[in-house]
Amino acid sequence: MHPAAKIIIGLILLVIGLGLFANGIIPGFNIAWLGTFWLNTFIAVLQGVIPILLILLGLFIVWLEVDELKAQKELSKEEK
Repeated sequence: MHPAAKIIIGLILLVIGLGLFANGIIPGFNIAWLGTFWLNTFIAVLQGVIPILLILLGLFIVWLEVDELKAQKELSKEEK
């Protein structure tokens, strides 16, 4: 795809995103085809997703550190 086409698509998405943001934030700014009060739904989704992401991130960090401890233990055994 040509870079100019990608820029145009990006600008269209930017305008739609700004319209959705303004629709949810600014009182009285209502664009019917963008939907109404999508921001409340988006916040509800984030409230459900963020704890799951934190749990997965925590598990990943613990897994990495346990693996690092095992590697250090094996390295110290090889040095002896």
